[in-house]
Amino acid sequence: MANTPTLLPEGQQQGTGIDMDGQSVQPASVPAPEQAKRPIWVYPELSDVKKAEIIKEFHLNPVIAGLLLHRGITTSEAIHYHLYAKLPDLLDPYLFTEMPQAVARITKAIRQGENILIYGDNDVDGMTGTALLSEFLHFVGANVHHYISARSATLRQSMILDALEYALRHNCTLLITVDCGITAADHIEQAVKHAIDVIITDHHEPTHKIPLCIATLNPKLVTSEYPNRELTGVGVAFKLAHALTHHLIAEGIIPQKKVDLKRYLDLVAIGTVADMGILLGENRVLVSYGIKQLRKTKRIGLAKLLSLCETDVTDSTTSIIASKIAPRLNSLGRIAEPELGVKLLLVRNALAAEKLAIELNLYNIERKRIERAMTKDVERILAREPQHLSHKAIILCSRKWHPGIIAILAMRLSKQYNRPTVIITLDGQVGKGSIRSIPEFPVLGVLKELSHLLLNFGGHDQAAGVSIREQDIPLFTELFLKKADEILDIQQLIPKLYLDAEVPFTDLTFDLMESIRLLEPYGHGNPAPLFYTDVEQIQLPKPVGKQHLRLYFEQKGRMIEGIGVAMADRLSELSTIPLRLRIVFTPQVNGSSIQLLVRDFYIHR
Repeated sequence: MANTPTLLPEGQQQGTGIDMDGQSVQPASVPAPEQAKRPIWVYPELSDVKKAEIIKEFHLNPVIAGLLLHRGITTSEAIHYHLYAKLPDLLDPYLFTEMPQAVARITKAIRQGENILIYGDNDVDGMTGTALLSEFLHFVGANVHHYISARSATLRQSMILDALEYALRHNCTLLITVDCGITAADHIEQAVKHAIDVIITDHHEPTHKIPLCIATLNPKLVTSEYPNRELTGVGVAFKLAHALTHHLIAEGIIPQKKVDLKRYLDLVAIGTVADMGILLGENRVLVSYGIKQLRKTKRIGLAKLLSLCETDVTDSTTSIIASKIAPRLNSLGRIAEPELGVKLLLVRNALAAEKLAIELNLYNIERKRIERAMTKDVERILAREPQHLSHKAIILCSRKWHPGIIAILAMRLSKQYNRPTVIITLDGQVGKGSIRSIPEFPVLGVLKELSHLLLNFGGHDQAAGVSIREQDIPLFTELFLKKADEILDIQQLIPKLYLDAEVPFTDLTFDLMESIRLLEPYGHGNPAPLFYTDVEQIQLPKPVGKQHLRLYFEQKGRMIEGIGVAMADRLSELSTIPLRLRIVFTPQVNGSSIQLLVRDFYIHR
């Protein structure tokens, strides 16, 4: 975001120095935990001239024009692509420099009847990418095996050794990785020594030497010329299928009408949303069409899974993927066998699909139980040892924590305290760590600096994993915290709400709501619009469930109801009427009326 004026909502104070259990901390180094929960509002600064140009050229609602401008989508080309891009506008898969080599080797394997192993990471991105390539290659006549490592194997330095063992057992002469492999150069060399050719499809940041193999497809390679650096693992897998389709048709191996790539876009949408892929540019096109495909999917496993969640597959959205599908698939990679996730995505038998869906749901219930127990343990630690919150990052370690749940724990703490968080669980003398960070603290650069203390590491700047010897954890903790304390300042530890526009009730029309739909699908990098306006509360709020409030507003004679999202704990602030408020909200259509999802408020005194 550009530098813009900020408003500190009433009641928020700047953080003050603290001294806990004898540990001295620089004054004003860290906001108190309760302060970190209340966000700073960042107001938009817009050019009226540029906004008028956008309105004139695209005949857009002024609110939408201002929103695009605020989010940095300013050129005619960028605006047109964001609002109107179609599947034919997807990037050419051959922009991956080594795509020709990958396509040629796979084509050779198909022609000669070689056994191909698709080996995927054990998260949703890896599962969906593995399912996509397995289904596609089988459809075009290849002999395909697929395999995803069990979660227990992640405590080893590399899961690629599992792939080698599996490939040797099944006489596979070509190994294609999905969503993994870029940091496993040494282990891939072992596969090559066993006369197994390797093609890497991955999207993680390279951290060491690049593996020597037939082809490496990764938009984050320094040498990559592929314009979309934010493709997820399943996205790269789809681009490989896309390129193969062109080649196989050109070579006359398959007829032009045989393959419909749209049938795989539901998998692309699920993997991209689950992996928090940025929903801009090409990713947004893939997910947009993927949602449409999901709503009419023939994957009965997904339909059965959503049915257990009391959700119809025809109602699928990015929110449904993130809240219903992804957690259940991810539970397999955390506490069970992720191979079951691929089976669910590929199953065609209704009875088998129902059995798998029930199994996934039960694993998800068990995952929640473990997660609750670990969360309570962390809360006890922080209450007993508050010095863990005296730095601008959090690092916690235990032998009791389940290795499959630490990523969830790290994400929860990182969001709660808005600071980089490292959660480490020990197995023997080796610790496995999961890291979640904030945009102001890209974590991979820090891990590279500390790599001499790590057995292995990889991931993204906002989400990474490490393995580390127990004896090295104290020094790693000291240096990581020191780096966070040096780089981050107090304002960066307070979450922000980036407001898109001031929108009075007079502008909240159904025409505007129809225009807002052009901005969907929402997700990471493309959040739902956040508007603000001044209102009067005309009736006392009413609880909705345990977490939310029903709110009642009036502005210039027009009354609109709102839902205060997760605001039950702020009920006492709204205990008088009338009450003048400034609210931050996202509008939504609720039947025949417009309703506001209220994200925050402050009181006019």
